[in-house]
Amino acid sequence: MKNVELIGTKRKINGTTAANEIRRNKQVPCVLYGGKDVLHFSVDERALSKIVHSPDAFSVNLDIDGEKRTALLHDKQFQPVTDAVIHADFLETIEGREARVAMTVRLKGQSAGVRKGGKLTQPLRKVRVKGMAADLPELIEVDINDLDLNQSVLVRDLKFKGITILEKPSAVVATVKMAKKVETPVEGAAPAAGAAPAAAEKKAEPAKK
Repeated sequence: MKNVELIGTKRKINGTTAANEIRRNKQVPCVLYGGKDVLHFSVDERALSKIVHSPDAFSVNLDIDGEKRTALLHDKQFQPVTDAVIHADFLETIEGREARVAMTVRLKGQSAGVRKGGKLTQPLRKVRVKGMAADLPELIEVDINDLDLNQSVLVRDLKFKGITILEKPSAVVATVKMAKKVETPVEGAAPAAGAAPAAAEKKAEPAKK
């Protein structure tokens, strides 16, 4: 897992009014918990966005007014219109204690089934995992080169040393199915039973006397 540094400032006043004032100053209110105490602080919006919007998981070295803590980004909230980060929760990592985090699943390679004309779908793009912080990877990478038509990668197929995946074992991570063919009508072919005629029939001409 990559390490990244983040500098923060302790929040002296909590509450909605104080949080809004922090945001107006291009800062994001944050909370650190899971350790010996709960710490309320703020960080630069741009610096935090680089972590939040990355697909990778980071071990965050926090420097809060000179106090050093190590943590994982646990949860975040976004402004619904602008998608700006408006709040973040950090979980302090303690030596000898497992951490839990959601990790991005990245598919690697080109599926054998896709090369045969199949369509690849990925229902599960993030998985919850637990493990020692030092053992957690940046993301979950899955090799799909051997994934053939009508085959799937399930959560139970993911094996990574030192971590446990917390999703349902039967959950589908990725699958390849043959793309459905769109049938085109053959010119001159009789319509199927019950089908409406393609065009109105011409009225019969009157017989010549």
